[in-house]
This record gives sequence, structure tokens and C-alpha cells, in this order.
Amino acid sequence: MDETIKKSLQKTACQVRMGVLTGTFHAKSGHPGGSLSIADLLTYLYCAKMHVDPKHPDMPDRDRLVLSKGHTAPALYAILAERGFFDKKELESLRHIGAMLQGHPCIHTPGVDMSSGSLGQGISAACGMALAGKVKSASYHVYTILGDGEIEEGQVWEAAMFAAHYGLDNLTAIVDNNGLQIDGKITEVCSPEPIDEKFRAFGWHVIVVNDAHDFDQIEAAFNEAETITGKPVAIIQKSVKGKGVSFMENQVGWHGSAPNAEQYEQAMNELKAALAELEA
Repeated sequence: MDETIKKSLQKTACQVRMGVLTGTFHAKSGHPGGSLSIADLLTYLYCAKMHVDPKHPDMPDRDRLVLSKGHTAPALYAILAERGFFDKKELESLRHIGAMLQGHPCIHTPGVDMSSGSLGQGISAACGMALAGKVKSASYHVYTILGDGEIEEGQVWEAAMFAAHYGLDNLTAIVDNNGLQIDGKITEVCSPEPIDEKFRAFGWHVIVVNDAHDFDQIEAAFNEAETITGKPVAIIQKSVKGKGVSFMENQVGWHGSAPNAEQYEQAMNELKAALAELEA
């Protein structure tokens, strides 16, 4: 990847992480851990890959994204705000009664393509969108992001079977493999591993990204995905829960806990320092 583009994406991802913290802090609730682990992925998709237009969020030929792990909405909202779908000030109203940004994505929010959050169901909606695109010979591509704990849900594998059966090569599923879910390590709760082999067994082309926070690796994965025809693509990205905030990284307790004032200040200072280094 061009170094100038990479640095721009890194700076945006840093801003997205700040947005995650801003939202969860003002809400006094939310899911910062898994939101931080997909900040780089969402930044790449919305700034370098997907065909979207903040001025025309419902244009028919736009690419679609379904955040199947809907509890990480703070990250989706943060990148949508960065792209200009709505004002960044809205992030401070996360989860407030009557506010636009609720705890899980709602299709009435500009830039949100599907209401989600009941785990396991988002990928089914993405399959429906992709099949509709095939039937209509539409140009759009559908992306869906799943949690590695989420794929313990049986409906995920029904959808996976469906997608392969109908040859949905306009569908890319990304599994955020940070190894932790709300109750602990995925390997101890109800292990879905080996994740890559399972998707292959269901007829998907599988790409493994060993570092989900390396934009070179992210781009290489999506470039490979674009070459695949006749079957859907699953990208298994190995990420760090809480990435970017020292005391949140790889800590399961931050799956669903919001930072207090002192923690928020420390986290924001860390991210501001990281951003300043990128801008130097």
C-alpha cells in the first residue's frame, strides 16, 4: 500500500477509536473492546474499498455492510461520522433515549444498511442482500462482520451453507477473531475453532489475516477476495480486543464496560499521542 494512503488510514482509524471511547463514555455503557478491534477494518472498508456516498446514503448501487456483531455499533457510528454521514457530535448521544444512535445499529440511521444485534442473524440478512443483487444483476457488493463468539450460533452456519449453495461471490464475510467473548475465551466457552476449516468445509474461499491492524495485510486480503468467483469469501482476521488502548487490550472485561472519567482521559491521551506521532 502507498505509504501516504496508509498513514491517512492509520490516522482515521485513530479517530475512529476516539469516537468509540467518546460514545461509550457519554453513554456510560456499550461495548468498547470489540469496537476497537474492528476500527482498522471499518476504516479500510469505508475509506478505501466500499462504494458509498454520504450525500446519497441510499443510492441503489452502493455497497452494503451488515454489522452482524451489532453490539460493536460504536465503531460503525464512529466511521460513519468520520465519513460525514452525520455530525460527530451525535456520538455523544449514544444510547440516550430518543437519540439517533442506539445501542445496536438501526436502519433508520444514515449509512446503516441493516438493523442488527441479535447475534447470528446479520449474516442471513447479508445473504439475502447478496442474492437479491445476483437476481437483479446489480453491481453492489455485500460485506458482513461477525464476531468469533457469534459464530457459535447455529444460524451462522445455515447462512454459510446457503451462501455457498447459491454461489454468492458478491458476499464477503469478515470474522473478527479476537479470541474473547463476553464470558471469556472463545476456546473455553464453546470453541468455534478451527474457524478457517469450518468455512472451507461449507464451500467458502477462506483468507486468513494474521494481523487485523496492518493495512498492508488487510488490503492484500481484500484484493485476493476480489479475484474469487463462484463462491463467497470469508476473511478470518486475527485482531486484538481493545486495540489501541493499553489497559483495554486483550481484557475480556472491556467487552461490555464503559470507561469512567479517569479511564476515558487516559485512553484519549494515549490515542492523541498516537495520532500526533502519525502526524509528525
